[in-house]
Amino acid sequence: MSSTAVRGWSPIVLRHFGAAGRRAAINNSQRRWAQVHDVRFLATTQESRSVLEKYREKLDKKAREEGLPDIEALKKAYSDKIEAVRKRADAEDPLVAAGIQKPSSKPSSSSATPAAQKPPVDQTQAQAKPSKKTEKETGIKPLSSILDVSQAAALPEKDLTAAWRFLHSKNPRSLCAVIPALTYESIAEMAHKYPQFVLPVPHADQGAELHFLQWTFDAPTKTSTVLFTQLAEYKNRGEFAQPHTTVTHYLDLKDGKAGEGPGPVVLMTGTVMENRGVTVENAQWLVMCLQRFYGAWDGQGGEAGRERAAERRKLLEEFGRGDEKFSVERLMDEAERMG
Repeated sequence: MSSTAVRGWSPIVLRHFGAAGRRAAINNSQRRWAQVHDVRFLATTQESRSVLEKYREKLDKKAREEGLPDIEALKKAYSDKIEAVRKRADAEDPLVAAGIQKPSSKPSSSSATPAAQKPPVDQTQAQAKPSKKTEKETGIKPLSSILDVSQAAALPEKDLTAAWRFLHSKNPRSLCAVIPALTYESIAEMAHKYPQFVLPVPHADQGAELHFLQWTFDAPTKTSTVLFTQLAEYKNRGEFAQPHTTVTHYLDLKDGKAGEGPGPVVLMTGTVMENRGVTVENAQWLVMCLQRFYGAWDGQGGEAGRERAAERRKLLEEFGRGDEKFSVERLMDEAERMG
């Protein structure tokens, strides 16, 4: 089989990501001084002369109506309002709030954060509510178009896992897993609160690269989807950024009864796009990190394991709240510990 199962959700078996490979990805030479390749978007501060000339007559008229001598006086008079708008936009940007991206130097239609990207602290719950969009609008197929849900619900978990992997076997860039419902619910609870986060991908020769993730929940198809995008791509193109990996969770079997069929499980499927600078191994690492940062402590590692889980949860919450205590260095430390 050429499909890829994701580590951490028993009884899933990894196909492309061995333990030795994971440790080689974050080796001792990188610890503490791993470099984050984070290409910042530099907006131009030079005013477009063609735009100014195009609207000069209207601006002159507006200045006269305001009792001002010229356009420069008009700009100065409105500078406070412009600055207030800029600060309000920056306060709503999760990357600015987390200190990953610097505040914009001036307001512009090209640099404004689209509504789909803004997670205001007091609106993250509303943003993560199930979508009302149809399958045609979301592009997400219902589980019934992939397999017979009634037959799947009657299979033992072992057989369902085998069948789910077989369905993905022809695509070497696919990911799949059968997740216990309790594990998923723990993750989803935090995802509703904090639907956006950043995760690092280590590179043996190049330090580490940050990736931005976004959760969406869609009631009509009974799914939740995570989009992974390189942070540099997201910051450069905003809502037009192209995700390199899409992971969808199907909740149709989440309410199954223990002892009947597979029991309560969630089916996960994912695709890693070609020519986006991300390997299947990178995508697996991101999904594993997502599980560890969003999920509850798994009981492993004793008291030290509990402390690490608490620190990961703290980072997630700080980023989601826009807390200035969030730092990429601490994020890197926790990622390295998972290697």
